[in-house]
Amino acid sequence: MTDSKVAFVTGASSGIGRAVAARLAADGLVVVAAARRTDRLTELASQHPLLEPCPLDVTDRDAVRAAVDDTVTRHGRLDVFIANAGVMPLSRLDAGLVEEWDRMIDVNVRGLLNGIHAALPHFTRQSRGHFITTASIGAHQVTPTAAVYCGTKHAAWAITEGLRLESPPGIRVTTVSPGVVQSELAESITDPVAKEFMAEYRRHALDPDAIAAAIAYAVHQPAGVDVNEIIVRPAHS
Repeated sequence: MTDSKVAFVTGASSGIGRAVAARLAADGLVVVAAARRTDRLTELASQHPLLEPCPLDVTDRDAVRAAVDDTVTRHGRLDVFIANAGVMPLSRLDAGLVEEWDRMIDVNVRGLLNGIHAALPHFTRQSRGHFITTASIGAHQVTPTAAVYCGTKHAAWAITEGLRLESPPGIRVTTVSPGVVQSELAESITDPVAKEFMAEYRRHALDPDAIAAAIAYAVHQPAGVDVNEIIVRPAHS
């Protein structure tokens, strides 16, 4: 049984997820850092003794459940689940890049649901736990080329709000909606119109550590305090 709090973070190999995993491990939590790129997780774990790499594809429901169950088996608890994994191959709707739309739905929506499905039984049994979703400012506003992405992030916001409303006492639920953040997300854009638009849109961006600080703030609140939503944007936006 681990005495320290235990956090499970998806999408931990880069960007916000990496910053969150590093921040929480530095704060003294045992962090299971999950992602597909295991080489990056291993490198991150070498810098943080409390961080454990976990190879994972969040679209695989059985794998997510198994990874979370294994975390609880080994540590005896799960205190925080951070559903951070996401993709953002933006494009105009008339570009018809339906396979990229499917990928966003699979990762950004089904991946979130898989995390809830895996973590919620443990939180319910413990009568405590904290579920955190990394949504996006796109959950609140739509920009050109981002209709599908914003749709998935609004869905993530709505699902997480539903989880908050349905959760019994002792379970906290937080949605964090970042504005533009320095990350690799824009590198997946193949549509030339969207790529050009994003180059200007992302000209001013937050460091991922700013989002990690916001998530750490929510995590470290007393048990009776539930930070429902945090929106973090660059000061000029």
